[in-house]
Amino acid sequence: MADRAPGELTPAGLVCPQRTGTASEKWERWAGRDVLPMWVADMDVQAPPCVLDALRARLDHGVLGYARTMPSFATSLAGWLRRRHGWEIDPAWVVATPGMVVAMNQAARVLGEPGADGLVMTPIYPPFLRAPGHAGRRCVQVPLTADAGIDWQALEAAADGPGRVLWLCSPHNPTGRVWSLAELQRLADLVVRRDLHVVSDEAWMDLVLEPGVRHIPFASLSPALAARTITIVAPSKTFNIPGLSCAATIIADQRLRDAYRHADQGLVPWPNALGTIACEAAWSHGDAWLDALLPALRRNRDRVHAAVNALPGLASALPQATYLTWIDCRARGWDDPAAVFERAGLGLSDGRPFAGPGFARLNFACPDALLDEGLRRLGAAALSASS
Repeated sequence: MADRAPGELTPAGLVCPQRTGTASEKWERWAGRDVLPMWVADMDVQAPPCVLDALRARLDHGVLGYARTMPSFATSLAGWLRRRHGWEIDPAWVVATPGMVVAMNQAARVLGEPGADGLVMTPIYPPFLRAPGHAGRRCVQVPLTADAGIDWQALEAAADGPGRVLWLCSPHNPTGRVWSLAELQRLADLVVRRDLHVVSDEAWMDLVLEPGVRHIPFASLSPALAARTITIVAPSKTFNIPGLSCAATIIADQRLRDAYRHADQGLVPWPNALGTIACEAAWSHGDAWLDALLPALRRNRDRVHAAVNALPGLASALPQATYLTWIDCRARGWDDPAAVFERAGLGLSDGRPFAGPGFARLNFACPDALLDEGLRRLGAAALSASS
């Protein structure tokens, strides 16, 4: 096989240039220690050539002054949603924002009254647990079932309070669940009956790994649901460009969209020029690259799933989406599973900030050699007698 440039995909998996010493949040966390980082949602693979080429062209121009978000940002996203997810949106619904977490906190400020409930199904990506409180709202946790399903009885009971916002992570981080059409329709019924608004984080929509399973945007179910939903998307996970801090909200209702825009005045900067350029390039030209990435991630997922479930006292469900495995360590009785893995030289995400004590989250988006070593260290931790 001919040599490939660093960052290209190969049939065997992923390749990546050296990341130590590059101010990488992922790789510098344990700088100077023999700890292999497999924690934060950041792939060990270069961004696609179409994105890098677009960034180089902008840098070659040489002027990095104040920049507007051009209409092509919204039209490129609309085209991506049409091609990949069958969702027709009006580009006028799109508002660019400097990142997913920023968008979540803006949404919290415009939905519900101070003191109202935000219903959050746990375990969950940690900013979900903080955003309602930042806006003076209550965060009401509704635990998922043991098999990462929705506890409908608990959710209905929680919606009896002053709940005005349902916070949805779709596909779900950290469990990797892709909500089925039946589940989404049942959620939609609850939303309409209880007159809720919805904030739907769909950052992982493009990374569905399970054959025959597809992501359905919540707001695509009906115009009535779209009118009460703020959908947040970004190419950051799909194309590994989170450091460019750019995302988009999709808000069909004009009054809600105007309120959202007003909420950022004086607080939130414009998305930076390089971020919007990267997003446009990814959404416009990234299909083939993503189609090559998904089989590599699927192979890694299957390897991790088999390895985890072969170890004593550890278990994981097969994630339908994302490049994350949610590892149940509760049978081991470890007070701090992440610390146990760290002592074995493996850096995983602690489950406690996700409202998942007794769990750890592993990122398997890495080259084969790194995955081999990570699984070796995982096994060493699980076979150790200490806690």
